[in-house]
Amino acid sequence: MSDPLIRALDDYVVLEPGKPEQLLSAADTLTWLSGWLGSLDQLPADLADQPDVDSAAQRLIDTACDLEISPGVTLQWFAVRLEPPTA
Repeated sequence: MSDPLIRALDDYVVLEPGKPEQLLSAADTLTWLSGWLGSLDQLPADLADQPDVDSAAQRLIDTACDLEISPGVTLQWFAVRLEPPTA
């Protein structure tokens, strides 16, 4: 997510296998992702340097849009705009 405009968005669509899509606020998305990271036996290698699960979740939100939680099972999140941008 290199576009700074994306960082200004406050809502995300999150996708979990076998569940309907959810629309979450940025704070709820961070909580959702932190919960999943906390349930893993160990954090992915590229997140191992993060001081805690919340920091790891924030790094993922800032740099990625998916997380493989087990072989072939992936979570996804996408920033969305609910209202047109103000000029």
